[in-house]
Parts: sequence; structure tokens; C-alpha cells
Amino acid sequence: MKHKHPDFIVVEGPIGVGKTSLARRFAETFGTELLLEGADENPFLERFYKSPREAALQTQLFFLFQRARQMQMLRQGDIFRPVRVADFLMEKDRLFARLTLDDDELRLYEEIYSHLTIDAPVPDLVVYLQAPVEVLAERIRQRNIAHEQYMGREYLQKVVDAYASLFHYYNSAPLLIVNAAEIDPINNERDYLSLLDKVCTITSGRHYYNPLPLNLPMEARKS
Repeated sequence: MKHKHPDFIVVEGPIGVGKTSLARRFAETFGTELLLEGADENPFLERFYKSPREAALQTQLFFLFQRARQMQMLRQGDIFRPVRVADFLMEKDRLFARLTLDDDELRLYEEIYSHLTIDAPVPDLVVYLQAPVEVLAERIRQRNIAHEQYMGREYLQKVVDAYASLFHYYNSAPLLIVNAAEIDPINNERDYLSLLDKVCTITSGRHYYNPLPLNLPMEARKS
């Protein structure tokens, strides 16, 4: 299929919502470079999930430096292939810093952040995936990544609330807010194509996508 599309798409949302898998699908569809967060490269992440207070600062600083490098690479990318798909916004770094660091650590983080040169390009579209904590927890359980199983519901709820707050005020780029609880754009082709068509129509403003899952029987769709 041929699609017109935004030149730089970011897929965001809390852990377990499917942002990385959806970003991969978009990149494959558009034949473009894929920029992933690289959480598996963070050597402190497993320690953070086991003991958040002991490893929060190290975990966050690693992500900060990693994301700053990625933004620099994105700016220096191939000018003849400008389309990009990423699974993170630079704004998420401060979101998690404020969520996980104590006051002294946050002051140190902010001082380090202020001395970095972070020239993050503004996306042409942000796709924000939402789902309730119960759905996220079940998806995290099913994918069975060992260190993620230490994550408590209380922390997961804080992450969900932090994302909701971030995107409630977000106006830096066109925004598509997607209810991802009842659809499966990764494994269901009709769900994916329906979402893709929506993505390809947005050039400005804030939009909401709250579809019924396409695999529901017709009787359920009418109810």
C-alpha cells in the first residue's frame, strides 16, 4: 500500500502498551529508519525494578545520555531519507526523572540536563497509546521479561498518570491519542490498517482514536 505520511512520527505511551511494536510496523510500512529507545542497553534497569530507590539516579542518567546521543544522531541523519519513526519523545526523560528521583537527585539531574546540548527535532505527529493499568499489567505478564515482573501496580499507575498529565498539556506537535486497550494493531491487520489510515490524515491539532476492535462480531458493534 502507498501512504502519505508524516516525515517524523513518534509513538509513545507507558510500558506494556505496545509502542515499540507499533513503531516497528510503521517503519516497515513507510520503509524508513527506526529509532528505538534501547532500554535493554541500560545496565541499571534491572536493579531499578528490583530496588527503585537504590538505582533510580543511575538508571535515569544513563537514559538521559543515551537519548541525548540519539537526538544528535537523528539531527545528523541522511538528509535524502528524512522520514523517521521513533518509540520515544525526549520529553519522557524528565517525566521519569520527576517520577523516580528524590528532591536532591532531581536537582542534580536538572543541572546535568541544563549542560547538555539537546537539539531534539519536533515530530510531525505523536501517536500516544493509552490503556488501563490492568491491561498493561497483563501484557507485561504475558511477554514475560524477567526484570519487568518486579514492577508493582502502584508504580505502573504512577507511570500511566504521568503520561496522561504530559499529554494533557502537550501542544508541541500534532497529537493522536489512541485507546489501545481493545485493539491489536500489531497482530490484527485490520486494526493496524484502520489506525494507519487515521495516522495518514493528520497534519495538525489534537485527535482521538477510540475504535471498537475490528474483530468484534457485527452484533457487538451495534450495541
